[in-house]
Amino acid sequence: MIRVSLPARINLVGSPTDAVEGAYATISAAVDLRGGAEIDDADGIDFCRSDGSSAHFAAGPIADHRGFAVEAAAVNALRRYAPELSERLTRNGFALRTWTQVPASSGLAGSSVLLLAVLAALRAFYKLDRKRYNDYVLAEIAQRAEEHDLGVVCGFADRYVPVFGDIAYLSYHGKLWHAALGDEPYVTYEKLGALVPALEFCVATTGVQRHSGSVHEPMRQRYLEERKRGSGPLLAVARQLGETAWRGKIALLAGDLAAFGQQIARNQSLIDDMMRQCGFRSGAGDEVACLVEAARRGGALGAKLTGAGGGGAVFALPRPGEAQALADRLRTAGSSAGLRSSEVFVLPVTPTGLVVESPHDIGTG
Repeated sequence: MIRVSLPARINLVGSPTDAVEGAYATISAAVDLRGGAEIDDADGIDFCRSDGSSAHFAAGPIADHRGFAVEAAAVNALRRYAPELSERLTRNGFALRTWTQVPASSGLAGSSVLLLAVLAALRAFYKLDRKRYNDYVLAEIAQRAEEHDLGVVCGFADRYVPVFGDIAYLSYHGKLWHAALGDEPYVTYEKLGALVPALEFCVATTGVQRHSGSVHEPMRQRYLEERKRGSGPLLAVARQLGETAWRGKIALLAGDLAAFGQQIARNQSLIDDMMRQCGFRSGAGDEVACLVEAARRGGALGAKLTGAGGGGAVFALPRPGEAQALADRLRTAGSSAGLRSSEVFVLPVTPTGLVVESPHDIGTG
């Protein structure tokens, strides 16, 4: 048996340029909520989740996912990019069980974590070439599995951060058009954890689940239309969003958390503007606005949504030593607003991305 796990992510500044524009940058962070998978021998293909649901499939391509869309998308995508997997599957099937600590549809990359876990488990179990199918390729395959197999308009932060971990500056230069794998650059992933203050965040889910593609798709379509014309209001907003990332990096490297918090707040304001221009009357959403305002009143240095908006989650950067007090403030605000399914976490940045445990590792604890 092989076990893999990966962390959730939050996009701190620069979002949603990774999904909408695809040519600027974000500062994003892996946080200490994880999801993963266990894989072992079986006849055919067996999927199981921690809630007890299961399904069995033949060793060929999975046409009817029977409720296991994420797992099926991962298998089908990896078969396309690693054709040797098909032959190995006919000789030896697998049983795969997924689990997660990440709240569903919360804007914390929960579906990407599970999809990446399946890809990483299959790569290890079938001993695919780690140089040819390296971690960058794994992240790129995950993005294409979500966009083409699952039909989710998405960017690249959710697929890279869980794999590489830490807090990082991600450059998406050259990735505007989402070209085929090998026809555009990989994301440039610059880890900052060793250079910046240790950070933790208060994360509050709204409890409102939403499909991120339903938000990103109309925004990206309009943005690309303006890009082809060479002018338009979303182009101007995207440039300003990109500026929050590089200014945020300068602030973080100087240890100036107040200045970094200002860029977080500016990013949220720009997201509201962009979403209103795309027909979302309340911007990122009333629930998001409620929690952002509660964080601000609670003394947060900055707060914004993480994810696509219209639900999902909000994160806040607390002042040093005030994380628990801010978390309590967010719990109270969520309860007062009737967000009955809201959850609040205090989450440090985790330097650890993808972890793969072989039988030897598992046996030695």
